[in-house]
Formats: sequence, C-alpha cells, structure tokens
Amino acid sequence: MGLLSLSIWLPIAFGALILAVGRDSQAGLVRMAALAASLVSLVPTLLVAARFDASTAAMQFVEKAPWIERFAMHYHLGVDGLSMWFLPLTAFITVIVVISALQVIGERVAHYMGAMLILSGLMIGVFASLDGALFYVFFEATLIPMYIIIGVWGGPRRVYAAFKFFLYTLLGSLLMLVALLYLYFKSGGSFDILTWHRLPLPLAAQALLFFAFLAAFSVKVPMWPVHTWLPDAHVEAPTGGSVVLAAIMLKLGAYGFLRFSLPIAPDAAREWAWLIIALSLIAVVYIGLVALVQQDMKKLVAYSSVAHMGFVTLGFFIFDELAMTGAVVQMIAHGFVSGAMFLCIGVLYDRVHSREISAYGGVVNTMPRFATFAVLFAMANAGLPGTAGFVGEWMVILGAVKVNFWVALLAATTLIWGAGYTLWMVKRVYFGDIANAKVRALDDLSAREFLMLALLAGAVLWMGVHPKPFTDPMQASVAELLRHVALTKLH
Repeated sequence: MGLLSLSIWLPIAFGALILAVGRDSQAGLVRMAALAASLVSLVPTLLVAARFDASTAAMQFVEKAPWIERFAMHYHLGVDGLSMWFLPLTAFITVIVVISALQVIGERVAHYMGAMLILSGLMIGVFASLDGALFYVFFEATLIPMYIIIGVWGGPRRVYAAFKFFLYTLLGSLLMLVALLYLYFKSGGSFDILTWHRLPLPLAAQALLFFAFLAAFSVKVPMWPVHTWLPDAHVEAPTGGSVVLAAIMLKLGAYGFLRFSLPIAPDAAREWAWLIIALSLIAVVYIGLVALVQQDMKKLVAYSSVAHMGFVTLGFFIFDELAMTGAVVQMIAHGFVSGAMFLCIGVLYDRVHSREISAYGGVVNTMPRFATFAVLFAMANAGLPGTAGFVGEWMVILGAVKVNFWVALLAATTLIWGAGYTLWMVKRVYFGDIANAKVRALDDLSAREFLMLALLAGAVLWMGVHPKPFTDPMQASVAELLRHVALTKLH
C-alpha cells in the first residue's frame, strides 16, 4: 500500500472496526479509539504534503492495479497540486470532528464515530481517484454515511433534510454517470481520467458532457439555484455533520470542475463560461443578501457558504492563473473557517439548545475565551486581511479585474455583504448586555472545546499570514490546466 491507499483505507478500516465491535456500554473506550484512529489516519496525508514536489504538474504518489479487468477499470490513484491539500484538510477536519463529539454524542457513539471515519476515507478517495469508475464509486458512496449522520443524529426534521440532501445529490450525479460511460466508449474502453483529458471531442459532444458534469457538480457545490438542500441539511445535521458537510463535502463538487469539466470539455468550458460566471455572481450577491435576513445562526452560515463557494466557481471560469489559484486557496480556507463557524454554533447550542440569534446577547461577558475564538472566525468569514478568509477571495478579485472590471466589482461586494451579515450576528450574539438568565449561566470553554477551536484558529491565522506553503504546490498544476484549456482547440 502506498501513502494514498493508506490515507483512504486506514480511516475506512478503523471506522468499520469501531462499527463492528463498539458498544454503547463501552462508549468511553469507543471515543478514545476513534480519536486514536483519526490521528493515525492523519499521518499518511501529512507525509503526502511533506513529500510533494511543487515544481511539477505531473501526478505524484501514483498507484495503479487491475480492478475489474473486463471493463478496463483500475484502482488508479494519484494527486497533483489541485488535489494534494485536500487530503490533509479532510483528515485534519476529521480529527477536529471526533474531538468535538467526545462529550456531545451520547447515543450510538460507535455508529457515529464509525460513520465519520468511513466518510473521511471515502472523501479522500474522491480527491485521489484517477479512474472514472473509481471516482464515481467514491463520489456516490460519500452520500451514505452523511445521510445516516443527518438522519440519525440530526434535529426534529432530520429525515426530511436527509432525504432532500440524498435525492438532490443522487439525481444530479446520474447524468455524470451517463457522461462517464460515453467517455469510456469514446476512448476505446478506458476509464482513465488522464486519457479522457486528451480526447479530441467535437463541440456538441463537449457541450453535452459539460452540462452533464455541471448537473452533478453544481448540486454538490452547491451553486444557485440548486442550493436549497444545503440550509435544510445544515440546520438539521449534528454539529460534526455540519462541519464535514461545509468543510469538505462541498469541495467535492468544486474539485469535479477542475478534474472533469475544464480539462475534458475545454471548448465547451470557454463557450459556456459566461453562464457559470453569471450563476457565481448571483450566488455571491443574492445569497449574500439572503444571509443578511436569517434569524438562525446555522442558516446564516449555510447561506454564507453558498456565497463563498460562488467565489470558487467564479475563479475557475475566469481562466486567469491568479484567480484559479485563489479559487483553490478559497476552497481550503473555507474548509477551516466554515468548520470553525459551525463548531462555535455547536458550542452555544450544547449549552442553550437554541440556534436563534435572538436567544443570545452579551455572551462575551460570561464566555470571554469562547467569544475571542468566535469573533476571530467571524472576521475570517467576513474576509478580514490576515485571516484565511481573505487570501483566496482577494486573489480571485485581482484575477477578475484583469479580465473584466464589472465582474470583479460585483464579486467584491461579497466583502460588504460578508461583513454585514457576520457583524450583525456577532453584535447580537456576543456583544452588548447579558440578554437573559440562560446567557448569564453559561460556562466558558472546556479543555476539549478549547483544543478544537485553538487548532482551527492556528490554521486560519497561519494561512492568512503565510499562504505561500498552500499556493506553491498548486501553481504548476493550475498553469498546466489553463494551458490545456487555452491550447485545446477544435480541429
């Protein structure tokens, strides 16, 4: 087994083992085992990042073995600069989620921890797959543990939210399956994604493939107008489910554009870029305004995620190196910041059992350490310079200015709307006089909560102050992808 296989199968194996032998009567042991498993699973992903060669756009850590030989399916793995950082990000967020659940999940602990670990391995499998069939299997398999996490440990309307999440994402992916089968036959019986990148396809075929992939990936991002499942899923999901959904699962769709839509259908991508840019700007502006009127903290952060992910798709389809690099950086930064925002809401919900903004006020007076972290993450969510939330958005705006000033101007309004809805929530929840007896009785962070928020705060500040370690590995791959999209013309 190579490092990529270890990154995928270690958490899946640990998760399956915990599911098989864990019992609620041994909840304490199960929790410690899950924490140890998540830490062990983080190691190979960190080794991938440490040993990654940033000077080349070629696939690295490649593993290839026969899988279903009759249909030329291979167990084919590899990472480049576009995918490498998502391995340690996924494993790191899984560690945080396990820590967050140590004292919060009281029922079916083994099932929850097992589902989280298995989900982690499956998501890493999506980022590392170089075989179309393998990608599809991992991509669809991630739905199952998340569906269970929302449906079992979620809120009062958890079954409705879980079904909506499952059906939206499954139906979108069916068209992608048709596209994968078309490419299989068109390439002479190969599921190799890198082979598909070199296929000379007519514009009509590219357009059909582009929209088939768009159906699958736009739902997952989610882009406007197929975003409506996300607020419901976030509101009903347990805190850990919301963190993984926002920090990692939304990135699967955005990553799909980089690995499939742009390199396989480059002419169609250029032809229909205006549509993606328009949808992205609607997400940035309109969904930012929708977030302004939310009364539920989780809904507010959920809508802000749609707006921030609009920046990602915008950066991809401007076809500028700085903007595309910024979009990938924004994906990683959003993983840290949105995960931290949902964890902060979870900390309050565990104490007060309400997500309504009106239920709080003056929290800083009784929870000063917590409020410090919460305000830091809120500032990162609003795009404050010096935090992770600023770097990617700024790069996308700078790239957009070079292409079209008006697109850049509309995109830059996210800094206004982001500051608006974030500061509105911060003012009402954390500052002012103590609003009620429940707030007066709040206890500040426990050691467990302090640890998980401190780890994320370190990541947010590190990326904001010194983004070079994140941007350097992806530059060669971004340049190669843009060269491919620009040079691939119809014959």
